[in-house]
Amino acid sequence: MPSDRRLLAGGAGLVALTAAVSVLAYPEMPAEMATHWNAAGDVDGTMPRALAFALFPVLNAGLFALFLALPRLDPRTDYEQFRAAYDAAALVTLALLAYVNAVVVLANASYEFELLQALAPAIGAVYAVAGYVTERAEQNWFVGVRTPWTLEDEDVWNRTNHAAGRLFKVAGVVAALGVFVPEYALALVLGPVVAIAVASFGYSYRLYHRAN
Repeated sequence: MPSDRRLLAGGAGLVALTAAVSVLAYPEMPAEMATHWNAAGDVDGTMPRALAFALFPVLNAGLFALFLALPRLDPRTDYEQFRAAYDAAALVTLALLAYVNAVVVLANASYEFELLQALAPAIGAVYAVAGYVTERAEQNWFVGVRTPWTLEDEDVWNRTNHAAGRLFKVAGVVAALGVFVPEYALALVLGPVVAIAVASFGYSYRLYHRAN
């Protein structure tokens, strides 16, 4: 399937699925819905039902439009060189929002579970796909590890993104472990990504200044 059609079909399906879940669940939901939880898993934010159910479909539709537009907005890169990876990144992000929408619906339907524990495997899958995408991304302005040094030097871009891609795959496994140890889920989900961001920044700086 051509890349535009692949992203169009998959993205439209995920946006439609998110909207369908909202429409079907709407009559069973409380008038004031929980929509935000703190790090301890306690509700600390609510919205009126109509606004809460519009939130994720509208957000997913907006992201879908953005993912379609980005390859046309970047003047320096032909995204067809890594289009399958780019489409994977777009679709897994839209799928994550659809999943979060379903989790919020279940939480408001009085199902009892640890929210972050439920989200950990989905976030882990996103990290793993991010690793796949990062390893394959050509130099561009929107996807991959973009520091002043990776954008300046193609070799620094390639080496930094290949290293970060492998680390993101490991981070996916680590984040998914939050299912089994919910008391540490927040650290397992956030810790690896913070570490990768810091390490990638420092690594790209070091590579660039060693070469120049």
